[in-house]
Amino acid sequence: MIRYGSVSPMVYERLRNAKKKIVGTKRALKAVQKGEAKVVFVARDAEARVTEPLLRICREKGVEVVMVDSMTELGQACAIEVGSASAAVIEE
Repeated sequence: MIRYGSVSPMVYERLRNAKKKIVGTKRALKAVQKGEAKVVFVARDAEARVTEPLLRICREKGVEVVMVDSMTELGQACAIEVGSASAAVIEE
């Protein structure tokens, strides 16, 4: 399931409050492949060539995907100083 629409602050709180999360598309892709990811966050402004493989495997595995507004906001939610195309919650 992919959720679109405006992103409420509550969505970012889910990511901020996660006990265990990973940042980055390659790491998120591996977590989905291993069946570890509970939910994946993908920035709308990230390049499709980067995020499409992750979105595809999320659809195949039935992992929830939340589309967020920007890489900058996603990076801030992950407490890093740079933007991030994607992140995943491993343990809530």
